[in-house]
Amino acid sequence: NDAQGKLPPGAGPSVVNDDFGDVYGVFFAVTGQGYNYREIKDYVDMLRRELLLVPGVAKVALWGEQQEQIFLEISRARIAQLGIPLQLIYDTIGQQNVVTDAGSVTVGSEYIKIRPSGEFSSIDAIGDVLIPDPSGQGRLLFVRDVASISRGYAEPPSRIMRYNGEPAIGIGVATVEGGNVVTMGELVQQRLRELQPQTPLGMELHTIAYQAKAVTAAINNFAVSLAQAIVIVIVVLMLFMGLRSGLIIGAVLLITILATLIVMRMMEIDLQRISLGALIIALGMLVDNAIVVTDGILVRVSRGMDRIKAANEVVTQTATPLLGATIIAVLAFVPIGFSADNTGEYTRSLFLVMLISLMLSWITALTLTPLLCHMYIKPERISEGAEPYGGWFYNSYRALLRFSIRVRYLTLLLMLVLLAAAVYGFGQLKAGFFPSSSQPQFTVHYWMPQGSDIRATSEDMKVIERYVSELDGVTGVSSYIGAGALRFQLTYGPEDSNPSYGLLIADVDDYKQIPALAADIYT
Repeated sequence: NDAQGKLPPGAGPSVVNDDFGDVYGVFFAVTGQGYNYREIKDYVDMLRRELLLVPGVAKVALWGEQQEQIFLEISRARIAQLGIPLQLIYDTIGQQNVVTDAGSVTVGSEYIKIRPSGEFSSIDAIGDVLIPDPSGQGRLLFVRDVASISRGYAEPPSRIMRYNGEPAIGIGVATVEGGNVVTMGELVQQRLRELQPQTPLGMELHTIAYQAKAVTAAINNFAVSLAQAIVIVIVVLMLFMGLRSGLIIGAVLLITILATLIVMRMMEIDLQRISLGALIIALGMLVDNAIVVTDGILVRVSRGMDRIKAANEVVTQTATPLLGATIIAVLAFVPIGFSADNTGEYTRSLFLVMLISLMLSWITALTLTPLLCHMYIKPERISEGAEPYGGWFYNSYRALLRFSIRVRYLTLLLMLVLLAAAVYGFGQLKAGFFPSSSQPQFTVHYWMPQGSDIRATSEDMKVIERYVSELDGVTGVSSYIGAGALRFQLTYGPEDSNPSYGLLIADVDDYKQIPALAADIYT
């Protein structure tokens, strides 16, 4: 506000956009075949009022609203006949329609705002304004006597929205900070079902974006992947360490993951792709500490040592080394956790989940693992002096190690070749921060030459809409002319207001069709 007076003539007032980061995870389009814009807008306003009352809803924004205006068509011939200057009519209406804040006053314990009356509340109120008679003859002249008054919308419009070729108004619903988008989405859908009987015949609500469904599907897929990874780890452990040892380590792994989820809840770390992906990444490291402790106890008990003494000795000898190894593993993810850019903000939960899970794995390895080993490990005792690492697997592995040491120069050369091949192969991998989207939706951005009329842009967009809607696999098309759509997902950045710009969002049956459809559209 302090800088407004320093702006050059014609500039300002400045506008602070403090809701740019809001994501409208629920985004609908409202159409009404046979209804005019006013009737559709009345229905949308009713929906907006109702949705704002839904728990978890922070904001309900509209897209494609038209600016309503009052038009006065003054007859120049009539005012010339009556001798009324045109400026007199302007001044009279302006003086009558007072819309201002006149301040406030404190009366006792009451704080009263003062607002002068006189603003117009209807078209008839404008027509009833009395125009002073400039001739001094005392004639009673009203605005309606010299002008035709009507209600309409600004031309040209600032924004235009259509869904499947029909005029539409968009409704975006944003979740409260820290809210659950899935729960909010379900409550919104429930409220819309309750309002269905109040929907006028022919008025339709079309879903453009419903983040709750996408989030639920993504979480379920990652949860299935996590469960599959846990089963694979436990099966491999049982194959190479025996049934009892594998089950013990698997049980410790499950308890570590459950404890991690509890701590995540306490630290308000949500379940999302990054945090669940961190658990999958950590699985191979979470069992390392438990494997070391279990194997150490198993060897000592096999040699005849008491199980409690064996557990105590293993924990005493390995606690510090295992802690150091765990900290080193955590430090590998520190750059992600302390990154100050947008990537760090997006992936910080990866570092936090790795930190929590790995430290918990060290704690459970030193506490729970010895207890389970004491309760369930009952190996056959081997004779004094016998080799605990016997059997064909260990013998074969021992022979391989001895051969590698005997031809150590050849072994080192082979390792260098393999390292070089790995580095070369890694360089051939395609890099990308975000994976390919599985959302069955694609966008088309269209720019006319700068300075084009929004109505010309709209006509061109109609051609694009018809072409895209006729493509195989396309189920719905929404278009936005004059600006980008509401920010319906985190990775989308809306285009600023520009009458030369148009955006088309197309829904498809299967996201795998998108590359072929995009090639068809852009060629």
